[in-house]
Amino acid sequence: MRLDKLLANMGYGSRKEVKQLLKQKAVTVDGDYVKDAALHVDPDKQVVAVYGEHVVYTEFVYFMMNKPPGVISATEDLREETVIDLLEPLHQHFQPFPVGRLDKDTEGLLLLTNDGVLAHNLLSPKKHVPKVYYAQIDGVVTAEDAEKFAAGVELDDGYLTKPGKLVILRSAQQSEIELTIQEGKFHQVKRMFEAVGKHVTYLKRLSMGSLTLDDSLALGEYRALTPEELDHLQSQQ
Repeated sequence: MRLDKLLANMGYGSRKEVKQLLKQKAVTVDGDYVKDAALHVDPDKQVVAVYGEHVVYTEFVYFMMNKPPGVISATEDLREETVIDLLEPLHQHFQPFPVGRLDKDTEGLLLLTNDGVLAHNLLSPKKHVPKVYYAQIDGVVTAEDAEKFAAGVELDDGYLTKPGKLVILRSAQQSEIELTIQEGKFHQVKRMFEAVGKHVTYLKRLSMGSLTLDDSLALGEYRALTPEELDHLQSQQ
């Protein structure tokens, strides 16, 4: 890979700005100062440094976010704040995108990455990746509702959902549930409950496949996936 491309990809500026770094003797390869922007380097075998700081080349990034309400799951929007706006500029530089969408008012687990293959496999209906949600429901959720969800319910547009596992945590006028589904239709959880005459008042995604929301992340916070978390996700492909 060309040296200027590597440094630009890692957030050290545009190629023009990288050339200025080279002129300033800020860049070394294997301990030697380098001025040639077109020099080809192997980041896996050679040590590239800027002002003495080792540049660890990364092609893909993987972040777990605890999405807050009021933020949309998109890469950019002219009017609304997006989940990408919550990332540090260096992390935005990698151009990650949300894997699947959470509604604007929905909280919880959101995976952001620039790995298109992983994202495709996690979202593919053929992979049957389970997603678990916690919800508060306006209305008494019953065992009959759980049976209907287990058989699949017909949404307002006539679509019949795949079976979902509904666990009732609290059955009252304000019920609490956990729901596991393997699809991601538009507003699906809300529409499934509307199909049985009930209304979702609060919704939070807890997990997606093997990835479970880190309880230590406050709303709006995010962190890189651990190697173990990434290995488990990739093994599902």
